[in-house]
Amino acid sequence: MKALLFICHGTRLAKGRIEAEEFVRLCMSQVDVPIKEICFLELAEPSIAQGFERCIQKGATNISVIPVFLLSANHIKIDIPKELHHFQNQHPGVEVIYGRPFGVHEAISHLLWEKITKNTVSLRKNTHILLVGRGSTDQDVKRDLEAIASNVQNHYGIPSIQACFLTGSEPSFEEALWNSHKLYDQVIVVPYLLFSGLLINGVKLTIKRYQQQSKQNVTLCETLGYHPILKDVLLTRINETLETKKYAFS
Repeated sequence: MKALLFICHGTRLAKGRIEAEEFVRLCMSQVDVPIKEICFLELAEPSIAQGFERCIQKGATNISVIPVFLLSANHIKIDIPKELHHFQNQHPGVEVIYGRPFGVHEAISHLLWEKITKNTVSLRKNTHILLVGRGSTDQDVKRDLEAIASNVQNHYGIPSIQACFLTGSEPSFEEALWNSHKLYDQVIVVPYLLFSGLLINGVKLTIKRYQQQSKQNVTLCETLGYHPILKDVLLTRINETLETKKYAFS
């Protein structure tokens, strides 16, 4: 029997966890698979172990694992596969297929443009946009976010856009923000984060300190959140995984 196991990152904030669950349940309702479970990598329950066991208890013999993550960093490449290998060894008769995160997808450019224009009456000629990612020591994350920024710029003719990061990669958000000082008339910050959590709170604090010291106004866009475009991208990843014939853990 087939199962879908969705893995979200997790957060200590109840609001962020609820947002993630609501988003995934909307996508789950559009997929005809008998067993569907949601779990979290960290900071929330059920854990991956609990989610996997729930699938097994419901009779799953084939589990498609869907990482609800924006980019492919160490969590995707190392942490989750390590756990799945462990569960696969415990249940050798169960086939496990590991899907892809959202990654670089053309449709996300349109979502980001919507976030930008929703918070801005008009873009000035001397506008600078900071696309802020979580960050990672994995250079693929830097490459992918820069590719997404480039896609937005090419689609919509944005004069200046830069990818920056909250941790693990350069340039840091704070550095990129201060480098914008006196160079641009308008600075717009677009958080490349899925839902509410401690990270977006940190972005707000950094902007507040910057505005107090620089006297320059900064526009902060909303997180990506519960959006039809992301739903469509996730459904694409789900269908890709369900159609995969090669078992990732055997």
